[in-house]
Amino acid sequence: MKHTKNKSPWAWIPTLYFAQGLPYVAVMTISVIMYKRLGISNTDIALYTGWLYLPWVIKPFWSPFIDIIRTKRWWTISMQWILALTFAGVAFTIPAPFFFQLTLAVFWLMGFTSATHDIAADGFYMHALSEHEQSLYVGIRSTFYRIATVAGQGLLVIIAGLIETGTGLQPAQLSVTAAPDIPPVLSSIPSRFTQPVDTTGDPYFIYTTSQVKVSSIAPTEVNGIPFKTYAEAVRDSVKMLNAINGFVKNDNSKEPSMTPIAPDGNKESAFTVWLKKWFGENRESTSTDDNIANNIFVVGVRLNKMPQTDEPIVLNVTHRNGDQSIKLEQNLLSTRFEFTRDNWDKTAYLFFEVDHKIKEQTEATFIGASGNITFAWIVVFLSLSAFFFAVAVYHSWILPHPASDSHESTHSASEIMKEFVLTFVSFFKKEQIWIAIAFMLLYRLPEAQLVKLISPFLLDPIDKGGLGLSTGEVGLVYGTVGIIGLTIGGIIGGMVAARGGLKKWLWPMAWSMSLTCLTFIYLSYFPASSLLVINICVFIEQFGYGFGFTAYMLYLIYFSEGRHKTAHYAICTGFMALGMMLPGMAAGWLQETIGYRHFFIWTVICCVATIGVCAFVKIDPKFGLKQGK
Repeated sequence: MKHTKNKSPWAWIPTLYFAQGLPYVAVMTISVIMYKRLGISNTDIALYTGWLYLPWVIKPFWSPFIDIIRTKRWWTISMQWILALTFAGVAFTIPAPFFFQLTLAVFWLMGFTSATHDIAADGFYMHALSEHEQSLYVGIRSTFYRIATVAGQGLLVIIAGLIETGTGLQPAQLSVTAAPDIPPVLSSIPSRFTQPVDTTGDPYFIYTTSQVKVSSIAPTEVNGIPFKTYAEAVRDSVKMLNAINGFVKNDNSKEPSMTPIAPDGNKESAFTVWLKKWFGENRESTSTDDNIANNIFVVGVRLNKMPQTDEPIVLNVTHRNGDQSIKLEQNLLSTRFEFTRDNWDKTAYLFFEVDHKIKEQTEATFIGASGNITFAWIVVFLSLSAFFFAVAVYHSWILPHPASDSHESTHSASEIMKEFVLTFVSFFKKEQIWIAIAFMLLYRLPEAQLVKLISPFLLDPIDKGGLGLSTGEVGLVYGTVGIIGLTIGGIIGGMVAARGGLKKWLWPMAWSMSLTCLTFIYLSYFPASSLLVINICVFIEQFGYGFGFTAYMLYLIYFSEGRHKTAHYAICTGFMALGMMLPGMAAGWLQETIGYRHFFIWTVICCVATIGVCAFVKIDPKFGLKQGK
């Protein structure tokens, strides 16, 4: 079959990598949101969905089978068919009595299928494209993978929300305005409704007040009690009342401590003390920002009349639009309430926090939906199933049949096991193997540490070394401008690498990833910079990372070349993940010990590792270049 030989890679690379990203975001993100909406406790969600990441961690261990058995094209399309079935499986098990256990089992299958699809798709990419084309399209494939992530955790969740609001009672809208010049009022748990409750008309939900005006400045204390302590007491009271009145399931599990306590308390180790003494940042507190609490307010909601059936009416309240600096607490408190014949005339309570860093008037809208939640998520997963059925059919037709993507027709069990072992042995016998592993582990050493602290740096107050941005501003700076810079950098990196080859662009890309870290040193020394300057700095740093990361991805492809390129590439991605995980684990401790300024200086010093490993790797100058006819 040669009918797709001359088809442009644009015909299949975007769809292939969009399809690669969707299952991952479905397993890791959409599942969490769905379980939350269906009433599963935070404890169970965190415990059971956390294990769903395992297939992507251990995928190098079965990657050799993708090389040994059948073609990468066959594996890619076959996994897409299975993914279509697993998405349908989630949809059909959601209404089941034991849906949590059943859907988790299907998500496990989906995870292993998706991880296998990743191995096969990446292998097929290397077989179907020339070295030049691999360089050219490396940024494109990353872009469509990111688009899938955004579509999965954004568009699909929005669709579920629209179905919820369109299939139940009239949505209950709550508008909040926050500003520092609004007179502060001590927040308490409300008992009265500003609007009369009509118990005779159509069923609907009503808030104690649907228009809230709140100050972003909280009192320092209440009756001699620090406001932070008062706010925690109000939050605990809200949790208790909602449980007593039967709106939420009473979760008796203890909340896990986020800070491990050493046997001797909070005593620092001798090494930490030494490091802080000689390299720590001497910063004297210029304000009492540590003691400034976020303001809070509580809003009640109830049903106007008794439900006509024994089935509970479920209300889910979520942020609809506006500034996310006005936050509905969902981590410690449930925002999903079940109204029944027994509690319909009681009040459920919502707990809100207002970021104290809000400097001017801002608004946010929250929506309470009481539609058919089960049906909404059935539609979402059936849509994903339909997409994968369609993309499997499309790829069956459009994917080329590269000559190098072949397999021997027969394999005995002993031959398969021998080949399996040979795959790993041959990887570690490659020329420059230890230099290559060092490159995989160290090239991103600065960014592996930096990425963990960017958001905390943007959020922390100025007197703690941060920039003091509000939650909403961080969403704009890092979640929007940063992503744009990262994407553009990756695309341009792929284009220039295709013109000059990996060897020519390795050094510029390594310096790009290194020098752009200087923007955070600048911001740490000039924390009063305008929001525009902060956006520019973050854009430059993320652009530099996206541009420099192109060389890293191309080197993994280059080093994987050979008979077992698919399995070897999967092993390389395992080292890639390890290179991000280990430095990231220590980054928080290091920053707290030496401060933001010295931490960012340290990340720039770590760029010596990035540049250093580039000096030892050997790359064919022709790799990535377009070959003449």
